[in-house]
Amino acid sequence: MSLRVLFIGGNGIISSASSARIVARGDELTLLNRGTSTTRPRIEGVRHLTGDAGDPASIAAAIGDETFDVVANFRSFTPDQVARDLELFEGRCRQFVYISSASAYQKPIGHLPITESTPLRNPYWQYSRDKIASEDLLVAAYRERGFPATIIRPSHTYDATSVPLLGGWTAIDRMRRGKPVIVQGDGTSLWTLTHTRDFAVAFTGLLGNERAVGEAFHITSDEVLTWDQVGAALARAAGAEFRPVHVASEAIARELPEDGPGLVGDKAHSVIFDNTKVKSLVPEYRAVIPFWRGAHEIVDWHDADASRREVDAEQDAAFDRLVERYGA
Repeated sequence: MSLRVLFIGGNGIISSASSARIVARGDELTLLNRGTSTTRPRIEGVRHLTGDAGDPASIAAAIGDETFDVVANFRSFTPDQVARDLELFEGRCRQFVYISSASAYQKPIGHLPITESTPLRNPYWQYSRDKIASEDLLVAAYRERGFPATIIRPSHTYDATSVPLLGGWTAIDRMRRGKPVIVQGDGTSLWTLTHTRDFAVAFTGLLGNERAVGEAFHITSDEVLTWDQVGAALARAAGAEFRPVHVASEAIARELPEDGPGLVGDKAHSVIFDNTKVKSLVPEYRAVIPFWRGAHEIVDWHDADASRREVDAEQDAAFDRLVERYGA
């Protein structure tokens, strides 16, 4: 039996491949978003509703009195948003899927690998603390009155549009100009990158699964890379030399304060994930796209259109200052 599924969002890095997979397997998918994204192709075979995920009245007006088997919100970031979702969707869906973040796991990390029972605590990043508080509301609603919540914690999920290196495309452009790139720490901390098409296999396998209700799952690749390996893979794909300058995350945060919380609160720490729990419910899940292949997708996508190869001049200048200060 097909599912009636509502995705709030649905055309982003994490959600777009899941949307396509839902349609391909024959479920009835509705996407609710502002309809303004031009980064990715419009997903065919879905019903589109226009609404603003940050405006509960807008969402309520868009869906009217409809009910769904599954509601998944990819655009919820604060406990206030979750509280509004609880009011709106309680009694109107059989499963509510909340997209949290693996950055919510304790930092510093007590032990590896990370499992779903690893404590949630991140004193460095407000984004992560908001996700934890949001999870707390959903867990309480499930325990107290059976609200059918499922919590998903992606780690660093990417697609062809996103460059998973400090500076994004600016870093690739620097490589091609023969300039050094900044890598946090000493380049040897461990990281996990998950392609969105791999993520979609596990994610969609949990939708409509009654055993997933009341549970939390992270979904990541089993491939573990150092940050220097990530940079080297992107350099090879770009036909350039990888010349890293290693800088402490705290020093980068002082120079680039907007990047600081995500570095100090997440990427500065080694992560290895145990995906046994999600595989127990979705046995077909296996991440099959290695990052070296994903790196070629990223570079090819950007090279296909000059407008995608945007360099942030201020960030580029900040990198030059860091190289001058910390480079050998």
